[in-house]
Amino acid sequence: MSKKYRAAALFSGIGGFCLGFGRANISTAWAIENDDYAATTYRRNLQEAKLIERNGKPSDIREISTSSHQLAAMDVFHAGFPCQSFSQAGNRKGFDDDRGQLFFEVVRILRELGEDRPKIVVLENSPNLKYGKSGQWFHTVASSLRRAGYWFRESNCAELDLYDHSASPQQRNRLFMVALATNRFKNGRFLFPRASQHVAPKNLEHFIDFQGEKDDSYYLPEQNRYYRMIASKAKDKQRIYQLRKYTVRVKDRGVCPTLTANMGRGGHNVPFVFDAKGLRKLTERECLALQGFPKDFEFPDDVPNHARYTQIGNSVSPLVAHCIAQNVSEKLEDAIQYV
Repeated sequence: MSKKYRAAALFSGIGGFCLGFGRANISTAWAIENDDYAATTYRRNLQEAKLIERNGKPSDIREISTSSHQLAAMDVFHAGFPCQSFSQAGNRKGFDDDRGQLFFEVVRILRELGEDRPKIVVLENSPNLKYGKSGQWFHTVASSLRRAGYWFRESNCAELDLYDHSASPQQRNRLFMVALATNRFKNGRFLFPRASQHVAPKNLEHFIDFQGEKDDSYYLPEQNRYYRMIASKAKDKQRIYQLRKYTVRVKDRGVCPTLTANMGRGGHNVPFVFDAKGLRKLTERECLALQGFPKDFEFPDDVPNHARYTQIGNSVSPLVAHCIAQNVSEKLEDAIQYV
């Protein structure tokens, strides 16, 4: 049995990274998440991890210090820091946006830890972070990590698509960055997982109930203009139709588009399907399955539906996280140990 390691989650969300790493014997000891609803969901499903709080409320990473919060040293940090500032579909303000600035809080904590900093840091964001502003955003990330004591260059990045690394039919391409501590490794070489050649054939029906009926709240009435927009594009009943602001995107048969954080707010990036009852949006449970969350993952009753969709769209897929975690676990075996 492989050695067990410990991790900390920054911007943990509902625990996609934590679940994936946990399957690779890298358990999460503590986590930071400042959204109330996401923290509520996280607590329900990852009770073994300590969620850092302040006065009984989730803590903002900007209020966290390693000394005052007595944060234990970890083998790994993983962080899916906010991507809206870097995404092609976002505002593209990069580090000029408050959310973009949150990356530097990760760096600050790493520097505060000094020689006790984690051996490996795994970051996730939009692929556009690597190319935006003529490469300046990526240069900022790379130089910041190097100054914090890590090996990091372009080869420490990879775009990984959920579709290529699992049985999920969702196309979800994300940028993953892995930095190795200079005081623990002789170089920064890290091998990312390759696309799996042994994934079972994609079957949308394993994830979506096309034959059944759901609660009325999921359906569009036939007189609704969005219903008419989608119906006019409908080629068959075994597809997902993604409602954009003013258009309908028709995906290939058997393929799921990227599930985004704004799909629960209506009118943009909402995925719809036809079932035995009519035209409806995907349920939260279907979206969880498409993201790769386990069947026993659940939302607390006091988390509203719109927040559930947002949490799913913001999450790192546990399936892709697990693929990376397996390689991280192997790399940790090469780390220099201090007595």
